[in-house]
Amino acid sequence: MEKMNKAFEKVKIMVGMDAEDEDQQAAALNSSNSFAFMDDFNRNCTLSTTQRLYGFAICFAAGLTCTLLSMLVFFKPIKFAIAFTLGNLLSLGSTAFLIGPKRQVTMMLDPVRIYATAIYIASMIIALFCALYVHNKLLTFLAIILEFGALVWYSLSYIPFARSMVSKIMVSCFDTEF
Repeated sequence: MEKMNKAFEKVKIMVGMDAEDEDQQAAALNSSNSFAFMDDFNRNCTLSTTQRLYGFAICFAAGLTCTLLSMLVFFKPIKFAIAFTLGNLLSLGSTAFLIGPKRQVTMMLDPVRIYATAIYIASMIIALFCALYVHNKLLTFLAIILEFGALVWYSLSYIPFARSMVSKIMVSCFDTEF
């Protein structure tokens, strides 16, 4: 039986999997971690630093290109919403190349930014829904405004104290007391 286990470990090494001892395998099987899928995904999708940088650069450049090209069709809200949202998705996905998909999801679901993440993702879905299924230019335009605001608020969540500063500035600018 031990020869079979050793042979199995050699096969695992040949196909690129790490050979784990039985304690680690049992712990992995018994763990009730909610990110078990992401752990498996990260383990099977390892990239070198160069590959990560290339993936980031390509994905970010494609996202930036889509976002900039969306400005050409600004007065056609349906086309604008599709291009702008695709650019946002590509740019958001580009950071997963740098820090890994598990850490990206963990950071997005952090209690500090969970609401900003939910609103940002929901606004992208609403913008695409209005553009692709409703075909109403006014609703699509409103969804784009919501998406842009959610993008700004989501981005500010990564800068310490930025959201509180922007909130105070907005309150002071729109304060109606004389």
